[in-house]
Amino acid sequence: MMTNLFSVFDPSTTIFNMSLNWLSTFLGLLLIPAAFWVIPNRHQILWTNVMLTLHKEFKTLLGPMGHNGSTFIFISLFAMILYNNFLGLFPYIFTSTSHLTFTLALALPMWLSFMIYGWLNNTQHMFAHLVPQGTPAVLMPFMVCIETISNVIRPGTLAVRLAANMIAGHLLLTLLGNTGASMSYALVSLLIITQIALLVLESAVAVIQSYVFAILSTLYSSEVN
Repeated sequence: MMTNLFSVFDPSTTIFNMSLNWLSTFLGLLLIPAAFWVIPNRHQILWTNVMLTLHKEFKTLLGPMGHNGSTFIFISLFAMILYNNFLGLFPYIFTSTSHLTFTLALALPMWLSFMIYGWLNNTQHMFAHLVPQGTPAVLMPFMVCIETISNVIRPGTLAVRLAANMIAGHLLLTLLGNTGASMSYALVSLLIITQIALLVLESAVAVIQSYVFAILSTLYSSEVN
């Protein structure tokens, strides 16, 4: 029985008092080895085309100063978040991307590594970013404070955006699903149609949020070069 609305996101599967919910995060890894042994099918060709498109887009965002192979970090990040977002749509599978523990563990180390690299290697460039071009001299101290705060909260906004979007859709599906037992047959059929529409919307959100996370991480890394 649910103690509160958010208890549907609590880790609950245990063996010897050890939580097994987070193992769902690594289920996507089981799909990788097949690509090395079987003849490419339509699914793998589609996935390869998606990866190539992302590679070109990330390469454009990083610019000529970007290091070779750096796009693969963000492609891997996109794929990992996408797998976990989709796995969370299946019944009885733990949604790891709806927890700040997971999303912040992705965003914070990446942002921190960008900052350390930028301030050690491009110190003048990082100082120049604190004051936008054309800012009047009177507003410069305020702009430095605003830019510093906006820079510091970046990992938090990345993590909260992903987690909040995953939680919102799942909560709506749970709320509507719990009302089905007390409805008439006519309303239940309407509820099923609504749930299917919401599931399609959540599938789109799963793709969009993983893409947004990867794109913003790429943009943050391009600023330190």
